[in-house]
Amino acid sequence: MTTGRDYSIIGPERERAIARGLASAEWYRTPVPRATMRELVTRTNGRAARDTLLWLGLLVASGVVVHLTWWTWWTVPALIVYGTLYGSASDSRWHECGHGTAFRAQWANSVVYYVASFMDYREPVSWRWSHARHHDDTIVVGRDLEIAVPRPTSLWALGAELFGLRSWWAETKKLAANVVGRVTATERDYVPDSEHRKAIRWGRLWAAGWVAAIVASVVLRSLEPLALFCLPTLYGRWLLVVYGYTQHAGLAEDVLDHRRNTRTVLMNPVNRFLYSNMGYHIEHHMFPNVPYHALPKLHAAVAYDMPAPYRGLRAAYREILPLLARQAKDPNYFLDRPVPSGAAAPGPVTP
Repeated sequence: MTTGRDYSIIGPERERAIARGLASAEWYRTPVPRATMRELVTRTNGRAARDTLLWLGLLVASGVVVHLTWWTWWTVPALIVYGTLYGSASDSRWHECGHGTAFRAQWANSVVYYVASFMDYREPVSWRWSHARHHDDTIVVGRDLEIAVPRPTSLWALGAELFGLRSWWAETKKLAANVVGRVTATERDYVPDSEHRKAIRWGRLWAAGWVAAIVASVVLRSLEPLALFCLPTLYGRWLLVVYGYTQHAGLAEDVLDHRRNTRTVLMNPVNRFLYSNMGYHIEHHMFPNVPYHALPKLHAAVAYDMPAPYRGLRAAYREILPLLARQAKDPNYFLDRPVPSGAAAPGPVTP
């Protein structure tokens, strides 16, 4: 039987990563002129406000259609649209506002971040710290809690995640710990002690939100409250996963060069809007302070030092699916993407 590594962040791989100098290490960055970078990191409220209002307007409109057509055949396409806007498009808003780069006004980033956290079924305090760790130690086994495709690849598990089943169960266990007044052993590894009480409070609030939706459905004798306020996290998650697997799946682990463990996928305007330009993922990981709306300009500025981007989701999955099938049998296999030789990049990190 093929066995893989321990992907928990409190197991034996944790100490191994630290001993190998992979924890909070110095990563390769493509040189960018200071004046160019100063322009790219400039934040504004207008673009984020426009995109957020458009997203929320589409969400409310599709929700109204769900309500007006409830329990007819028209409810099905309405739920697909509503669920995708709720359970998938919310992810990139959560992400960008969590970085504090979407809006210039930090209160606006906070409001959208917490609203999107509920939509994505993520306790907001622990996830903020988890994502910070993901950026510090991207795809470093034993350190990064957000490795979506561990090896050997379980194709069944990846398919189940299209409906959020794995992530829902993991978050539910975490919220259950919060309800009884504690954080999990895993959380204690990356959430500072000073933030534990705050994480518990928000975990209890999120659990209460789900209970409220269930109670409303029971009282009203209708699934509509659950279908509109909680279950979209599951039935609407599919596009989030389709986008998300393009980021790192099948690429190198334990390297200190984002060009080797991350993909940039050039997407059409609809996907760029729904995903908040996160297709430019190498660029985002190299320079997470650059707002999402400036990532196309950053992409142009660093293109000379990047591997060729993928021309759309289809091109990316033409590579990813065979990789995942092979990794299901051979956890040691990965695609080691060549990077331009013009800049000095770190070589592979040996065991």
